[in-house]
Amino acid sequence: MSPAGGVLTAVLALPRTGATAVLALPRDDEPPVTIPRDPAREAAKRELSKRMYHENDPSPVQRALNAFWDWVDKLFSAASTATPGGTLGLVVIVVAVLAVVAALWWRLGTPHRTPTSSATLFDDRPRSAAEHRAAAEAHAAQRHWNQAVQERMRAVVRSLEERALLDPRPGRTADEAAAEAGRTLPSHTDRLRAAARDFDEVTYGGRSAGSDTYHRLTELDRDLERTKPVLTSSAQSTDHNSRQGAAS
Repeated sequence: MSPAGGVLTAVLALPRTGATAVLALPRDDEPPVTIPRDPAREAAKRELSKRMYHENDPSPVQRALNAFWDWVDKLFSAASTATPGGTLGLVVIVVAVLAVVAALWWRLGTPHRTPTSSATLFDDRPRSAAEHRAAAEAHAAQRHWNQAVQERMRAVVRSLEERALLDPRPGRTADEAAAEAGRTLPSHTDRLRAAARDFDEVTYGGRSAGSDTYHRLTELDRDLERTKPVLTSSAQSTDHNSRQGAAS
């Protein structure tokens, strides 16, 4: 058999049927054997789907991380292209922004939620001013200043209700109580507003009270007990009489 016209036969044993497949190299004067496109594509898919070709493929997590870092790289590249100075300019801008944020954080401190007075001053358990004062003193003895401030403010408002200086009204807030009490106790208007603000900040604003806040509120409670109210009608009558006297 000559090398030019010889036939190379490869025998592939099929395990179940025992058949054989013969692949013959074409002669020089014969056209090459071709396979149609669709069967060739299907055969390639079957071959490439074998496990041996995918042993070193990245895991789904690794593919997701690679996609994320590719996106970050594209984003950074686009930003550096649009920034004057390129990559160096972008780094300088990022560092400057971080410095400003750090300075504001250091200057203003941790941001707190803005205190609101939408919640009511009292809960559903009506108690007397004396009971609120006793609860406040008990909390103060344990140095629980937030609870002590809350109970002392409730004692202040409940005491004004018991003296008929405030109408008992469910759902009243600390700010509303301070504003209404300031009309009959005008000499303590500012202190009442400050007490309501302390109550709101401790209760709704996330601020921690100290002993000074509690003692300031305790002094206000005691001073209000000794203060006589200014009746609106009496004040108007006195002002009217003084005007008449000045006119005559």
